[in-house]
Amino acid sequence: MIIRHIKLCILGIFTLAPITSSAQDLIARQAPIDRKLRIADSVALQRLIERQNHFELQGESVYPEEWNNLFTRNYNVEIPDSFRIDLRGFCMPTPSRRITSNFGYRPAFRRQHEGLDIKVYIGDTIRAAFDGKVRIVKYDRGGYGKYILIRHPNGLETLYGHLSKQIVEEDQEVKAGDPIGLGGNTGRSFGSHLHFETRFLGKPLNPVLMFDFPNQDVTSDFYVFRKDTYREESRMASRNTNSQKNDTEENKPDAGNTFSGHFYKVKAGETLSSISDKLGLTVDQLCQTNRINKKSKIRPGQVLRY
Repeated sequence: MIIRHIKLCILGIFTLAPITSSAQDLIARQAPIDRKLRIADSVALQRLIERQNHFELQGESVYPEEWNNLFTRNYNVEIPDSFRIDLRGFCMPTPSRRITSNFGYRPAFRRQHEGLDIKVYIGDTIRAAFDGKVRIVKYDRGGYGKYILIRHPNGLETLYGHLSKQIVEEDQEVKAGDPIGLGGNTGRSFGSHLHFETRFLGKPLNPVLMFDFPNQDVTSDFYVFRKDTYREESRMASRNTNSQKNDTEENKPDAGNTFSGHFYKVKAGETLSSISDKLGLTVDQLCQTNRINKKSKIRPGQVLRY
């Protein structure tokens, strides 16, 4: 009986040996693959971190090193000749599509209106346009009322005015789409609305150059700030918006397309050749104005100058 048990044990050991050896071989063969996957994941993660850090530094590097919660627009820095602002990852600050007052000079008040007024009602949710860090949360009785200013990694600062309530604090980090306040009628306001500004180094840029409120989208993936032309671009964009509000569909050159003034928004399926024909230009002229070449790919929603 004892001898039988010993034989069974010995038989079991020899039976399991090939399985254990086979399993070890499988683990040994799989180990290099696992290491390669871990290395690949680490490299991909590192590249993602590097891109994010570069993106953040690109926007932050143009601002003074000292962070302050005092001044809305005063920067003692040299304005770069050009700067590309990344508009991807945006969120519309409000689903409202109605612009009640445009960017530009107001004869009635004899002063510049440095943002857009969008119709909202008291209590409507207002959201951050991009990821960023809240720099100012204040009350300006004779102007913005309750307002918030956020600095974004893409170089922009956005301002949200006439709020009824602010629900973020200074130095708080926010993500695009995070609720930051509620629509209101505070400060120098004659009805509930959102006063929305986009600024670069304190310089007011017409939000229409970047945000298409009627279509709840951005005008393109990027906007290039140019020191020598940004004022004229802002003025022209305001004139275009005003003319579009006054025009009927029959009076527009091509219903559904926007190419009044000096800007043209690309529609799906269009090419440089078809756009140049509509505008009465050569492809070379269109390319030269937009600093692109004939082989450049254009995308729906992209804005071209002419």
